[in-house]
Amino acid sequence: MVDSVALFCTGALLAGGLYWFVCVLGSAEQKGKRAVDLSGGSISREKVQDKYKQYWSFFRRPKEIETADKVPHFVDTFYNLVTDIYEWGWGQSFHFSPSVPDKSHKDATRLHEEMAVDLLSVPAGARILDVGCGVGGPMRAIAAHSQAHVVGITINEYQVSRSRAHNKKAGLDSLCEVVCGNFLQMPFQDSSFDGAYSIEATCHAPLLEEVYAEIYRVLKPGAMYVSYEWVTTVKYRADNPEHVEIIQGIERGDALPGLRSYDQIAEIAKMVGFEVVQERDLAKPPAGEWWRRLKMGRIAYWRNHLVVTVLAALRIAPKGVVDVHEMLFKTAEHLTRGGETGIFTPMHMILCRKPVS
Repeated sequence: MVDSVALFCTGALLAGGLYWFVCVLGSAEQKGKRAVDLSGGSISREKVQDKYKQYWSFFRRPKEIETADKVPHFVDTFYNLVTDIYEWGWGQSFHFSPSVPDKSHKDATRLHEEMAVDLLSVPAGARILDVGCGVGGPMRAIAAHSQAHVVGITINEYQVSRSRAHNKKAGLDSLCEVVCGNFLQMPFQDSSFDGAYSIEATCHAPLLEEVYAEIYRVLKPGAMYVSYEWVTTVKYRADNPEHVEIIQGIERGDALPGLRSYDQIAEIAKMVGFEVVQERDLAKPPAGEWWRRLKMGRIAYWRNHLVVTVLAALRIAPKGVVDVHEMLFKTAEHLTRGGETGIFTPMHMILCRKPVS
């Protein structure tokens, strides 16, 4: 009896200690998102694992996806599954940036975001569009830097609520607006924006020309659009099994219906009517390695994976969150290999203008 009581007390102390440990991991760096808050976004707890299995089945062979009309639904599912984990482990800006000497990841990210709006050359008070805004990290940095009014659109309702809460907390809700919608069919009037940008978001579109055409439609004549695109580079070889494995791993783990080649982007932009002003890979030297943060985060991954596993076992986190976290770790490995081999870049920048006439 004594042994049973001692065992119970020890277990309770360990559980309490683990709970405290988990709460500590929800540090200021993640801006309020704690491990114990991990969820499936708008997906109910009991359906998280089933939704993950459906997602994985759909994106198992990205290049073979025949039902392109279902892609937006599964992209929405993907962001329900990963948004909390991204915020907890990465921050509020769901994208990469070149590493900058003597700058923190946070500062390097902010500079990368501010460059986007600087390229648009819009005055304070301009109305600009964030195409695929996520939880609004770039939106807030860009609004604070430019004093432009930024309207973000995301397909995921959970991200809308997260973004609005962050905007209010940052005191930027007067400059930042978030709309739930599909960027392939945006609920905005023709010629209603002074500029637009997308940061590693349009890669989710089955056909890039469809989202570019929508952006073209809502821009005023003479307005600029800048995008940071995920693409394969000139070094990619489709007949190299290692290259194919890396790219497919990136596609499967990031809800991509097939990565495009770097040389397709400008042609697609021109096809919908844009004038291409500038195009370059922001990941090329002298830019620092964008994948360095992924490599540095491997120890943190194992720590976090242990925490997620314990939370799932204690039924604090939904069943299936462990699978999602493991998927993201494997995807990080593929992204790192894509950067190291030079066959992939997440920041192929293209700057376009909508002609005046």
